[in-house]
Amino acid sequence: MSNLPIADYALLSDCRSAALVSRAGSIDWLCFPRFDGPSVFARLLDDQAGHWSMVTVGPSEVSRRYLERSMVLETTFHTPTGRAVLVDTMAIGHHERGHELGANSPGMLLRAISCVNGSVEVELEYAPRFEYGLIFPQLWPVRGGVMARGGAVVLLLSSLLDLPIEGSLVRARFTLQAGQQARFALQYRASWESELQACSSAAISRSIRDTLRGWRTWSDLHQTYQGPWRELVHHSGRVLQAFMFRPTGAIVAAPTTSLPESIGGERNWDYRYTWVRDASLTLEALWVAACPHEAFRFFNWMAGAVATHMQRSPGLQIMFGVGGEHDLSERTLSHLSGWRGSQPVRIGNGAWKQRQLDIYGELLSAVRLLRGELEKIDEATRQFLVEVADAAAAQWREPDQGIWEVRGEPRHFLYSKLMCWVALDCAIALTDLLRAPDRVDGWTATREQIRVAMLEHGWSEKAQAFTQAFGSDELDASTLMMPIVGFLPATDQRMRATIDAIAERLTDGHGLVYRYRAPDGFADEEGTFLLCTFWLAHAQALAGEVEQARATFERAIAFANDVGLLAEEVDPSTGELLGNFPQAFSHIGLVNAAWAISQARKSTSSSCSW
Repeated sequence: MSNLPIADYALLSDCRSAALVSRAGSIDWLCFPRFDGPSVFARLLDDQAGHWSMVTVGPSEVSRRYLERSMVLETTFHTPTGRAVLVDTMAIGHHERGHELGANSPGMLLRAISCVNGSVEVELEYAPRFEYGLIFPQLWPVRGGVMARGGAVVLLLSSLLDLPIEGSLVRARFTLQAGQQARFALQYRASWESELQACSSAAISRSIRDTLRGWRTWSDLHQTYQGPWRELVHHSGRVLQAFMFRPTGAIVAAPTTSLPESIGGERNWDYRYTWVRDASLTLEALWVAACPHEAFRFFNWMAGAVATHMQRSPGLQIMFGVGGEHDLSERTLSHLSGWRGSQPVRIGNGAWKQRQLDIYGELLSAVRLLRGELEKIDEATRQFLVEVADAAAAQWREPDQGIWEVRGEPRHFLYSKLMCWVALDCAIALTDLLRAPDRVDGWTATREQIRVAMLEHGWSEKAQAFTQAFGSDELDASTLMMPIVGFLPATDQRMRATIDAIAERLTDGHGLVYRYRAPDGFADEEGTFLLCTFWLAHAQALAGEVEQARATFERAIAFANDVGLLAEEVDPSTGELLGNFPQAFSHIGLVNAAWAISQARKSTSSSCSW
């Protein structure tokens, strides 16, 4: 089983699929041709499920970074005999200013290792294992590299080096002297597509340069945020861009599956899909960290996928495949041992069948954010959005599974009621766009009914806070969204009490925030949620508590790994990152909290010294 810390990995992406590479230089996760495609390397989940390592022989000190304004990774190995630099990236093709990043991605992983001084001995192991480790492909030498074929997949590893084949494994050792470099390209094709041709060393170098130039061109054109933690915000914007499936504009929640929320536990989910519930926060983060065009592209895809479902059902499906697929049926891969023995390993996600009323508000909130981009909205989309508001008005009294997708009996979760309120609040503000003046009175009356019910049944005198569900005394971090979406000002006495209660009673020893602590049907306990910690910082900033917000924010970002990536959770006992990695929601929370703190700092600039 895999034992490497989750924080040991860095992300590579071509805006279609993704890879994870360890500090030691091993590609331990790669799915082709899409984020949710079957893996060709999955040592992340089982030692026998495939990898491509390139490591220096003997002891070494390792440092790494993303090259400036890019997602091109540079790893430096300091050995007793010399220094080597490994550059890893997924090719995005030739990119011109103004073109969409990744529009020409060829389905290719690029690696180049060079000796900077002295001499360095390098060991390469290439063990492709298709379909999550089920298929050990045939390998055979071809001119300029090694071909692998198995099932529906063909891979070509291009290299000028001699690559000895041992069954379904390539193992080679080579020595580089100062100034020498070895270059590699791994190309993917479906078995029925045209034959692959090996890449020359010059072509590999050119593709790496094109990829670096493409990321930098995109960053220079789209990233304008100038507030505190500027580099972190820009980097998070690039991570979110790396999660975008360019052909459709969909954004995955994470590029991995089954990295556990509790070591050895069963909270192991497949996050390689797009959740409607993430829409509003994702779009807001893209607005800050990238540009309105990227946000609009995501919304345009999402509205189309969801609207198709509304034609067949009175409710909204909560999540979709990156191509717009609806059936995400969940199954277990029993042949994989799981990260640190955490089973089951799942692909697909059964939550696609759940009912979550909050998505009405999240979808219409995205429309309100993008109002300026949607003046020419088509009639079908307009009618669909009116139906979304009507559905929120009709269904807000009903129980559901809530934002945390609790796999138990439906309940009256406060967050779901809140987002139904948001749906109607947005619809009323968008009346001209939606051309629905006849519905405003009804929407307004229902919005007030939701507000009254939330204030009466969502507040707990015992907890002295707004709580998880109607009639509950349990704290839930999602109540921090109440001031963020404008339901109550953060300075309201009840809201301040809730913020303080969460900061004091729903945190661990590191000052990070749990989603909730109430029983949820699972025997294992999960870690603290980085998104929820950023929500706390965001709410504190809105309350004018700028210093507290900064402290909360900096506690959260302290858990980013050495290349600025965040997982979903943090183990409260060890401080180790847990959950699927990197996690879009965590980076979304970082961006939006940084923005809120920057705005709060401006309003209190005379009293802020940082």
